[in-house]
Amino acid sequence: MRHIGTVPILRSFDAAKAREFYLGFLGMSLDWEHRFAPEAPLYMQVSRNGLVLHLSEHHGDATPGSHIRVEIEGVEALHRELLEKRYASNRPGLERPEWGGLEVTVTDPASNCITFFSR
Repeated sequence: MRHIGTVPILRSFDAAKAREFYLGFLGMSLDWEHRFAPEAPLYMQVSRNGLVLHLSEHHGDATPGSHIRVEIEGVEALHRELLEKRYASNRPGLERPEWGGLEVTVTDPASNCITFFSR
């Protein structure tokens, strides 16, 4: 077995708020959206520089309030970029945890947390 990649699924409740957060605030791209019917829950993929996330309104796909860690290069640059957007619901700090490295944690509209970190 060879690991190719991992795609976390995060719970979403409101497509408009999810788009505002992931596309607007985090600067990700919308890759695709899927609904089984017009009134069915939305399932979509967003990505940025190799990071791929699935966002699902389907009740059994994920638990709201999940927390994922994403290792990246350029944590300080991401932190500056996010602060410059002056997003009303998130003003993340740049943390230096006692185990080393740098971290920026953001919380999405469904209370999911994403910690971007570098070693």
